[in-house]
Amino acid sequence: MAVSDAPTLTAFGSSLTAITLAELGDKTFFMALILAVRHRPRWVFVGAFTALTAVTLLSLALGFGLRELLPLALLPWVAAVLFLGFGAKLLVDAQGMAADAIDCEAHEAEAAVEQAERRQSGHGAWAVIWEAFALVFMAELGDRTQLATIVLAAAPAFTLAGLVAGTLLGHALVTALAVGAGQWIGTRLSERILYRLSGGLFLAFGLFALLQALAR
Repeated sequence: MAVSDAPTLTAFGSSLTAITLAELGDKTFFMALILAVRHRPRWVFVGAFTALTAVTLLSLALGFGLRELLPLALLPWVAAVLFLGFGAKLLVDAQGMAADAIDCEAHEAEAAVEQAERRQSGHGAWAVIWEAFALVFMAELGDRTQLATIVLAAAPAFTLAGLVAGTLLGHALVTALAVGAGQWIGTRLSERILYRLSGGLFLAFGLFALLQALAR
């Protein structure tokens, strides 16, 4: 492996792991699951993944925008603070989370889908794709996955190519699981454990960024 490839591979692996953990058991996961039970799974996948791609690219642009706005010497410190702060928040949220938090996500997703289904005028391919896109896009805005993507993109150690590949592959894998085996997986997920794993991962990113900042 060439030395120049290392930042891209690091960005790819880090973003793939972070996004996969963040998306599993998320509201958008259950939206795709519920829609796939009622409609053709491939139509739901296209709509949901397109929405996730749009939000991801927007989030990456925001994160890279921070790199342009801030002085180069300050970026590693900002990345360390963002990683550590986000990781700590996830761990605090996990600590205060109810044991049935995953059920709350599922119920909220089901309510949103029911409301959208009542407004839906058709059930053809484009109607289902649009319904999945609209539901997932709106649910993803401001979600922890979007925030995680922005934080990852703000870190100067991660390349754009690696982040795009890792985040989109993570979304594709989780969306495919939701439409293909969502009911089986959904009963075995623990939101608290997923939050703790994500929080620990971002704390590790933060320590790495802090070491980079101190080494400059």
